[in-house]
Amino acid sequence: MGNTSDTFDILIRDAQALDQDVVHQLILEAYQQYEAVLPAELWDKYKESIGTAVYGEGPEARIIAIIKDEIVGSVLIFRSSDIAYGQPGIDSPIIRLLAVSPKARGKGVATELIKESVRRTIAWGAATLHLHTSDMMESAVRLYERLGFERAYDKDLQNGNTLVKSYWLRLSETAILNNQDDYIAGRN
Repeated sequence: MGNTSDTFDILIRDAQALDQDVVHQLILEAYQQYEAVLPAELWDKYKESIGTAVYGEGPEARIIAIIKDEIVGSVLIFRSSDIAYGQPGIDSPIIRLLAVSPKARGKGVATELIKESVRRTIAWGAATLHLHTSDMMESAVRLYERLGFERAYDKDLQNGNTLVKSYWLRLSETAILNNQDDYIAGRN
């Protein structure tokens, strides 16, 4: 799309096929901190699912964030939970694998990627945008809640012993696209 944030010169655009390897490495780097928290078997499955999502046919949109010609963030948007995870139940767009390079955190990259996801899903005519996360991703949960995502308890998933919490954003009611100080102050 080509949106930019004046503060940190964040360029948001669609990922191209030649970006896939960089995006894959970026997501693995961003999620590496969870390797110590997850059992080895789950971490291996998680890494495999990241590769499948990045290189597979499922995502409707693959969006990246660039600062100074370097890809520093990425998010994938799927049309439904069945396409995203092979789990029926949500027939609305879902963002997955929101990732920001550790060296680019705190600059608003995640917020800009979510804003672009909201723009896209509104353009598709969707009423809601969903995501799944867990307690181990504390800073992400705080960001989602600050941006107006609400818990969708009925869409939670269980992955082994881990509760994967569902959140949703009502697109007709969201203020996320406004340049309000609340959203800018908590850059992530």
